[in-house]
Amino acid sequence: MVQVCVNGGRGSGDGALVPLSPKAMAGSAAEAVAAGASDIHVHPKSPCGEDTLSAKAVAATLDEIRSQVDVPVGVTTGAWAEPDPAARVARVHEWSVLPDHASVNWHEPGAEEVAAALLARGVGIEAGIWSGTDGAARFAASPLGPRVLRVLAEVTDPDPDTAEDTARRLLAQLGAAHGRPVLLHGEEGGTWPVLDLAARLGLATRIGLEDTLTLPDGRRATSNAELVTEALIRRVRGRRP
Repeated sequence: MVQVCVNGGRGSGDGALVPLSPKAMAGSAAEAVAAGASDIHVHPKSPCGEDTLSAKAVAATLDEIRSQVDVPVGVTTGAWAEPDPAARVARVHEWSVLPDHASVNWHEPGAEEVAAALLARGVGIEAGIWSGTDGAARFAASPLGPRVLRVLAEVTDPDPDTAEDTARRLLAQLGAAHGRPVLLHGEEGGTWPVLDLAARLGLATRIGLEDTLTLPDGRRATSNAELVTEALIRRVRGRRP
């Protein structure tokens, strides 16, 4: 599986190619799916372009994307979008339109409560386990671990020379990961080395403007679709004996 991460926490300062409105997100997601992405991860935005968990923004984003594609769509529940854990849980219960899945960063305060709220509403969970945090240990001890949809092994090391080693350490820390599927990905300069490692290991991965604005050769990407196309080419190469 190759998931497209449409926009992430990026904003207008990252360039006009980053989709911020529901219509722009939907158009970009549709192009990425046409290029071969089979799953979508998106950050709904407030009118001023900030990440938000508000019911209105989540509904508008999901409705617009689903009007153009027929693949699973997930959203963030990152603490930066709603710092107070109780308010984050309340936001989940306020959603009038539900995503297929939502990411929960296990190192963040309130992760267990947010995950429980999502499960209660029938929303799948992507357990975000970041390198350099205690997320792997906390997830290993979590009674909710066996119930998540999959684990997002998130390599936060942006150095292309060390990101692969960081990824291998993170996977070792995850161990059996409660038997759940693992999606491995990197960010910024570490994006492509980690994506190549995922291909060699036969793991799901993701690509998109949330993780990187550039192609492997350093050129600025023109769209999420272009990133997905390059990722799929590299995955085929990486799986060849």
